Formats: sequence, structure tokens, C-alpha cells
Amino acid sequence: MITVSSLTKHYGRRIAVDDLSFDVAAGRVTGFVGPNGAGKSTTMRMMVGLTRPDRGDTTYRGVRYSDMRYPAHVVGTVLDARSMHPGRTAHNHLAAAAALARVPARRVDAVLNEVGLDSAADQRTGGFSLGMRQRLALAGALLGEPEVLLLDEPSNGLDPDGIRWLRNSLSTFADNGGTVFVSSHLIAELAMFADDLVVVGGGRLLAAEPVATTLARGEAIVIVRTPQAAALGQLLERHGIEATHAVDGAGGHLTVPGSTTAAVSQIAFDDRIQITEITETRRSLEEILLDMTGSSAEFAAA
Repeated sequence: MITVSSLTKHYGRRIAVDDLSFDVAAGRVTGFVGPNGAGKSTTMRMMVGLTRPDRGDTTYRGVRYSDMRYPAHVVGTVLDARSMHPGRTAHNHLAAAAALARVPARRVDAVLNEVGLDSAADQRTGGFSLGMRQRLALAGALLGEPEVLLLDEPSNGLDPDGIRWLRNSLSTFADNGGTVFVSSHLIAELAMFADDLVVVGGGRLLAAEPVATTLARGEAIVIVRTPQAAALGQLLERHGIEATHAVDGAGGHLTVPGSTTAAVSQIAFDDRIQITEITETRRSLEEILLDMTGSSAEFAAA
């Protein structure tokens, strides 16, 4: 649905986006992630013509955003939830946006209801919380019944119930054939509903792949509790499996990276080693992404 080709943007000597290319599939939610200063917002602004790239372009089913006759019917955007006049009511804000986008006025009430703001339709946006502004911004993106939603940090300011609502809304949009491209710093939340990831660091592409592929980069770790920890450690070593032994009140436990519960328990069973507890874990998506982007982070704590 979306093809980003060689996007490049310089600000003086600083390279904000460096020859960035990737595709975004229709009918899926694609997360756009990377550390602060990685070039995410600049990229998204270039994708809809708000920032002029030095080189490269973006097409939606082969058509540039600037060449679309009615872009709001193809791409709905939320790039800044503050972009609304504080003296206008929510209804008037959307009515003006609908008129500019040549969208039927009846869509205003429909999208207000869709985002849960129908009861606040006649309130001035200057009194809205950040979460309410995010909902109103999303309502504006949905006005033209677009094929694509392009959202920059849409969960900022939302409470847990609001985040769950957003997650369900975006998943439903994609399930119905829409395309969602969403940036977020809430990696654990993004992992719950994203299908694919585009990972950037220092303005460059680090990965563009399904979430499952990224998660597979995280090595499995088996934790075994047993009163015969030393003996099991020696057995595992003989099988070419490295394990770390830690002593505790229950006799000790082993940490076995890169193995599985099935393999460790079978070795223990064959040699009649008693196991009181065995678990297998993997690194979280957040931990994996931090490793992938750590060397390109612009701002890092000492």
C-alpha cells in the first residue's frame, strides 16, 4: 500500500533521515519505532508533504500524496494532536476540516461517536485534556473514510482504557482492509497489536520485518530449580549446553541460555535428576529493540 523510496533529509550538516526505504502492507498494523531523534516524525511529515525531502518520495498504491485529488479520502493523519483552534468546539473543528477535505458533513457526528467524543461535541477544544485532543485528532483522520491511517504517537495522553480503545480501533481498521502506520514509544503496548515493524536509528533503516521475526531475535532462557543443581550443571555441560549455577535456599537454580525446557527436562529425566521448577522465557520486544537501536541513540544516559 505504501512505498517509501530513498527518503533523505538534511538540516544543515545534520542528517535527519538517511536514504530510508521500506514498504507498508495493506490490511496490517505496522509499528514505526526508534529512539528519540531517529527521524520518525520527520519521515512521517515527508510522507504527506509537510516537509520537503532532499531526495526520495512516498507513494500510496503508486500515487504521491501531492498528486491526489482528494487526499483525505486516501490517507488520514495524526501528526500533532495540538493542531486545533482552542476557541472552536469539537464539532466545529471537524466541520471545518470536512469542508476543506470535501467530506460530507454527516461524517462529523459519525466520527465523534466513533472516537467516544459525542458528549463533548459542543465543548471548546481549549478545555480538552491531551487524551481528548488525541481522540479528536483521530476523528479528523477518519473523516474521509481513508484507506490509510498515518499516526505519530497517538497514545500520548491516553489513560489505560483509552489505550485499549485505540488498540482495538486500529486492529479493527486493519482487519477491515485498512493500512495502519503508527509510531510509538510504548513498545510493550505496540507488541500487543502490531503485525510488522519498521525500525530506524540515526535516520537509517535498521529492520523492516514482521513482529514475530523481531521477537525471534531474542534468545530463549531456561531457569531450572533443583536440589541437584551442581549435578545437573555437569550433565548439561557434557551435552554441550552452557549453564550458570546460582546457590539459594532451595539448593540452587541454573540459568540455561539458548536451550528449551524440553531439552533440559529430558536430560534431567534420563539421569533421574529431580526438578522442582522449570520455566522458559524470552527477552521482551522492548529489550530486543533497545539492543538493535542502542548504538544509534542520540540521547543516552551515562
